[in-house]
Amino acid sequence: MIDKKDQQLASGGLGRRSFINTAALVGLTAGVAACTEKPGTAAAPAAPAAPASSHAGAGANVHLKPGELDTYYGLWSGGHTGDMRVLGLPSGREITRIPCFVPDALVGWGITNESKAVMGTKPDGSLKYTVADTHHTHASYKDGNYDGRYAWINDKINSRLARIRLDYFICDKITELPNVQGFHGIFPDKRDPVDPAINYTTRVFCGAEFSIPLPNTGSEDHTKYRSMFTCVDAETMEVRWQVLIDGNCDLTATSYDGKLAATNQYNVEMGAKYEDMMSAERDACLFFNIARIEAAVKAGKFKTIGTSKVPVVDGTHEANKDPKTALTAYVSVPKNPHGVNASPDQKYFICAGKLSPTATVIELAKVLDWFDGKLEKLDSAIVAEVEIGLGPLHTAFDGRGNAYTTLFLDSQVVKWNVEAAIKFHAGDKTAKYVVDRLDVQYQPGHVNASQSETIAADGKFLAVGCKFSKDRFLPAGPLHPENEQLIDISGEKMVLLADHPVRGEPHDFIIFKRDLVRPKQVYTLDEFPLAVKDPKESGVFRNGKKVTVKMTSQAPAFSLREFKLKKGDEVTLILTNLDKIEDLTHGFAIPNYNVNFIVNPLETKSVTFIADKPGVFWCYCTHFCHALHLEMRTRMIVEA
Repeated sequence: MIDKKDQQLASGGLGRRSFINTAALVGLTAGVAACTEKPGTAAAPAAPAAPASSHAGAGANVHLKPGELDTYYGLWSGGHTGDMRVLGLPSGREITRIPCFVPDALVGWGITNESKAVMGTKPDGSLKYTVADTHHTHASYKDGNYDGRYAWINDKINSRLARIRLDYFICDKITELPNVQGFHGIFPDKRDPVDPAINYTTRVFCGAEFSIPLPNTGSEDHTKYRSMFTCVDAETMEVRWQVLIDGNCDLTATSYDGKLAATNQYNVEMGAKYEDMMSAERDACLFFNIARIEAAVKAGKFKTIGTSKVPVVDGTHEANKDPKTALTAYVSVPKNPHGVNASPDQKYFICAGKLSPTATVIELAKVLDWFDGKLEKLDSAIVAEVEIGLGPLHTAFDGRGNAYTTLFLDSQVVKWNVEAAIKFHAGDKTAKYVVDRLDVQYQPGHVNASQSETIAADGKFLAVGCKFSKDRFLPAGPLHPENEQLIDISGEKMVLLADHPVRGEPHDFIIFKRDLVRPKQVYTLDEFPLAVKDPKESGVFRNGKKVTVKMTSQAPAFSLREFKLKKGDEVTLILTNLDKIEDLTHGFAIPNYNVNFIVNPLETKSVTFIADKPGVFWCYCTHFCHALHLEMRTRMIVEA
């Protein structure tokens, strides 16, 4: 919305938006100047920016009645909390958080043996990592739409990929990628590139943003640093292969036919310093021919690096000059692109310019033509490169031919028509490709719409993550929340519906219809090898200094009223919740022993600790479960 101060200054002074853009552009002049404008990239006639306040009273109702359910799920990255947020939309209500990379005291993630096995531990049993930086989240596909099986999220700091089971909304596997740093973009494939019978996700592609020595010897000579593009098996979560490339990886996208994956590259120079990263005239969108890469791996045309056994194929410029044998293809795009997104009509990848005020539309059929030797110049796959505003970052789609791109410097979302942009680029200067603009608050980054990157994009809602909130919420000290805004895109004009404060720093998200997942309300007892299936199996079982305590919970009691240990015992406590009622979760905490976790209905968890403090310790249920919840306890007696 437009501030009063901006309105006062609009006639002669410098408004907030003008000030921000002027200040930002001073620092970015070198980058923008480096972008060479191709023919047909002059600004098109565009609709003027529409202040959000002009739509007051319009748009969908985000305030649901008591008991009314949201129509969409949203899966959001948690940022530095290392988890995944689950939202209901259009309300924007946070339903739960799924811990992945960082310990979580509520559920006992990083405390139980089962969660430690997923997270990874050092030889002494402690967690290998306790910090993370989650950025991007995507889900598995079948027939071009989400299938409700899995979702994935990355940890940029420690190059890890986590998988979420969407039947239980839990993290079940984490893989650490070898040979990379700054693991950033991810995207699952949408079907197999060769076998038409495999119409679902089997791989997840991962891009490395930072270049390093390979193997990482600590060399200061950055000219020998390299980056990798990685393929992870969707089921086993093992790394299938990697591609050595020129330049780096930022975001990732995949084609609907499974044949192509791509990453935008903002540092083709592989510079180690800012000025080195800005020396090239243009950057690139790098395409990977998946079938050829896997054929090369199968034929043994790869090497390995250091102690890693992962096959690495050569995707550099020098090794891929012949289109008919090339594994990779480098399409040039304006300097410093940020984001690459696949349109739901299955035809295009769109790269946003960031330092260039442009969006680049690349036709996938023409990229495939180049690989087949039918297209002389690879850059001929660019069918539009048009100006849309200052600081374009990410793009979403409505399924009606329109794209929605965030403009970081303009603090706007711009709605533009892809086919009209292609006509304008081809010479039709009457084609008005910009349809609408909407002010957002402030400096938007990621954007996504309901079902956006599926063939079922429905054009109902769009969410945008704004990196600054400033005056939008009550002040709570120097650290401001970010502002996640919800927009109605069902009509010709965008309508701002709601602001939601969120602790920093989340990034990406997806929005999908609720009927695409069928979450289970209770666990299956047989899924847990350690399950205590009957209270009669409870007890203390000693093998020298190693002790196993087996216990069940059924509201309002634990199966053991007390259990005795000796100082110095190595104790493994196994707890099974035998309650079968939906939402009847129990907790288990041991004072002074750093133990706290929950067990959902028919779930089993275990913890291992040393009984090093003698005394009486009241173990109690931490999750309200019954009218006698406070009485639900057991005594742990540690004898000196």
